[in-house]
Amino acid sequence: MAAISKLKEELVSMVVNTAFFGAWFLTFLAIKNLILAEYEIGPTGIAAALIAALVLAKTVLLLEHVELGRLTAGRPAWLEVALRTLLYGLGVLVLMLLEKSFESRREAGGFLNAFANVLHHEDIPHVVANTIAVTAALLVFNAKSVVARHLGTGALLRMFKQPLPPQEEARSKFC
Repeated sequence: MAAISKLKEELVSMVVNTAFFGAWFLTFLAIKNLILAEYEIGPTGIAAALIAALVLAKTVLLLEHVELGRLTAGRPAWLEVALRTLLYGLGVLVLMLLEKSFESRREAGGFLNAFANVLHHEDIPHVVANTIAVTAALLVFNAKSVVARHLGTGALLRMFKQPLPPQEEARSKFC
């Protein structure tokens, strides 16, 4: 029975995180399409954004279990958020550059030639914009994970469901 509850917990986590990244990517996609419309360029793929959200959700769920060890042990939580965001963001950039190299391998005469010239590819501004958007989503996700570790799973959602305390009471808690 424990295996079924663990599987259910994993599935719920996947759905929630996929919804988070999906909302983030669809918002970015909408902004990107609005900007591209100025140049009369058609909309880009919603399906690709949703698939990327699913892949990223599973990846970060796995990477959350990786300890950063002495780098963050006993240090402020912001350091772990910053370090994880930096590492994940660099991973996203590398994967996007590899993907662009793979897509342009025929034009460049092979994968190695394409990879060597990937920074000169015409789509590099899109790769950089996508990397920035994904890294921003990862920053918010990592910060949310720290809050969840401090307050417990679901505490942030419970907090947003409750009415705000009076302004004076809120000031006294943080001053």
